[in-house]
Amino acid sequence: MASTTTGQIQTAVPVPQRDLEDPLAHLPCSTILAFKKSQVIYNQDQPSNNLYLVIAGKVKVSRMAEDGRQVVVDIYQPDEFFGESAFLSLSRRSEIAVALENVKVMTWTTNDIEDILMRRPKLAIALMQLLVQRSMDFGHRIESFSVDNIARRLARTLIRFSERLGTASDDGSVQMIPFTHELLSQYVGTSREIVTHYMNHFRRQGYLRYSRKGIMLYRDAMRDWLRQPAV
Repeated sequence: MASTTTGQIQTAVPVPQRDLEDPLAHLPCSTILAFKKSQVIYNQDQPSNNLYLVIAGKVKVSRMAEDGRQVVVDIYQPDEFFGESAFLSLSRRSEIAVALENVKVMTWTTNDIEDILMRRPKLAIALMQLLVQRSMDFGHRIESFSVDNIARRLARTLIRFSERLGTASDDGSVQMIPFTHELLSQYVGTSREIVTHYMNHFRRQGYLRYSRKGIMLYRDAMRDWLRQPAV
């Protein structure tokens, strides 16, 4: 797998789409469910045995750490899958999925998926490729936890969210939804107050602007900052 270096962290270059199997090409249409903003899709008390596909909106998936803190795994948008942990058949699950916006999802039970795999082996390849890519992303995130300070972890988080969830503007900035400082802190692994401190610092430096309507990130400038040696 090729990689590119930004600062101290290597970031995996995604496999070209032509080399990947598309799970949707091998999955039949299934049940569609709707959830309102902030509604819980599943949690520890209501564990899920389903694989989900986001059709509309965005979903936050997180896990509860041993100390009771919530750690954001990722945010999923239309045409992305979540809930694959259901295949692990764990006796206790700590995963939580919440609608960040009004969402619609398509669901398949794990039993349904296993039956389809028997008839359509390429689905297994597609799902394995998906899991490998996510495992690589998690590996780079763990590496960042090991070598980066909080400011740099937050900068990488904002860049990643802008790449996955943002909309580019003509002036080079990227517009994102208004991620709360609480959500960012759960992804970065720190407190909301510290995230607020660094978000204000980045704003004063001209790397971003934010309000209740959204976050506008000047991504190239933020990348340039990351290339500088850590203080």
